[in-house]
Amino acid sequence: MRLIFSGHDYKYAVEQIMLALLPGARPDYSPGEPKENEDYARVELIPGEDDFTANVELRWKGGTSRASESAKAELFRGKLNYDRESQRIIKLAFYRAAMEIIPEKPVWGALTGIRPGTIMTKLLERGLSPQDAAAKMEREYFVDPERAELCLDTARASMAVKRALEPSDIALYVGIPFCPTRCAYCTFVSQSVEKSMKLIPAFLSALHEEIIETAKVARELRLRVVAVYIGGGTPTTLSSEELGTLLKWLREEFDLTAVREFSVEAGRPDTITVEKLRALSGVTRISINPQSMSDAVLAAIGRHHRAEDIVSAYELTRRELQCQVNMDLIAGLPADTPEGFEDTLRRVLAMSPENVTVHTLALKKGSKITEEDTKRPDEAAVRRMLDTASVLLRRAGYKPYYLYRQKFMSGGFENVGWARDGAESLYNILIMEELCTILAMGGGGSTKLVDPEAGRIERIFDPKYPKEYIESADKIKADKEKIVRFYEENRR
Repeated sequence: MRLIFSGHDYKYAVEQIMLALLPGARPDYSPGEPKENEDYARVELIPGEDDFTANVELRWKGGTSRASESAKAELFRGKLNYDRESQRIIKLAFYRAAMEIIPEKPVWGALTGIRPGTIMTKLLERGLSPQDAAAKMEREYFVDPERAELCLDTARASMAVKRALEPSDIALYVGIPFCPTRCAYCTFVSQSVEKSMKLIPAFLSALHEEIIETAKVARELRLRVVAVYIGGGTPTTLSSEELGTLLKWLREEFDLTAVREFSVEAGRPDTITVEKLRALSGVTRISINPQSMSDAVLAAIGRHHRAEDIVSAYELTRRELQCQVNMDLIAGLPADTPEGFEDTLRRVLAMSPENVTVHTLALKKGSKITEEDTKRPDEAAVRRMLDTASVLLRRAGYKPYYLYRQKFMSGGFENVGWARDGAESLYNILIMEELCTILAMGGGGSTKLVDPEAGRIERIFDPKYPKEYIESADKIKADKEKIVRFYEENRR
């Protein structure tokens, strides 16, 4: 879609709302006027003495529309307010124009960010009642009532965690970028063990050095670890000996006496064994991620196991570990149907995990599904899957406690973590709501330095691929000084 701007250059804001509302549209900034019958959006921002106005002229799949949105000029004082309000009215004008063309209102209305719950949290913290806050989201952002209720639930969980945090509290993330095979929907950084098993010892050696350096910084700054998350990839791709050694390193180098949650992704049931579970002794939360309980769907996404293997892995975990279990599902996978997804969910609920996370398939560049344009459920079918999940999970005693959205997600929907009372994942809330610093180590790890009082966030990225990670030890070590500087600056 040709994008033509006047009076502003808010490319990211326009691209966000375009991607959310117009599936298949991609930005095109070619110069000149659009050709006859070419899809385009002409987006204009006009500052005024009393009001600022955003105008959008839109042509999409043969339909043409125009819409405007205005706000009082006083709201635009200061650069931060200017940028925020300008982008807000531009998105709303784009939304109004799109609503005259597209056939169905999106469930998230004009919201485009990955953390819609944070808007609800801010409204509640300003003193609005839950009813008034939900009504405001519905009225001003056109969010449907069910999604506003989701935001209410997750905002309450976030606020409860926030109240219990101390200024020195942090979480740890350890990234293990290896998987047995690569799933068809996945573009997440992971190296197939079939090709890179030989890199694991060198990777772990480099990871040990990073753990040592990160722990030094944590001790120097007197930071208190309250949550640990080992993710990937699939960490249980490692052998039982390697897993045991990794946990030993973390316990030796960090003071974990204040840890309230220790999570490990054991996502693939074909990587779970008695020996590995015993190596994870002391872990308080483990993820076993079916994605689907249909053998046909598992085959379609490249999983080399069957639904019965998921049940066996779950039962084995319950016997060997005294911990909470999370199970991930994905709505919208190839070969799935609303009826099939409901069957999956009922079979998972019959196992009674403490957490169930319902993801919506995200169509990412580089995944096999996207590259091969694999047939998959349409938006209406995905919506039925998510609506069914909400009904069945609430009926079974689960509540939503965190949510987020992604680009290129089927139907513009969302990912939601559901939990029984008292079983909400602390780490998931901390990272999604950006409530405290996350110190990340390992392949693809992203350290997020958070100053909640100032609203300041900085990120430090570890190399994505194992080979790059192994070769970057000096840079990784040097990057730890950025953590020290961040805290020193914020404590002045």
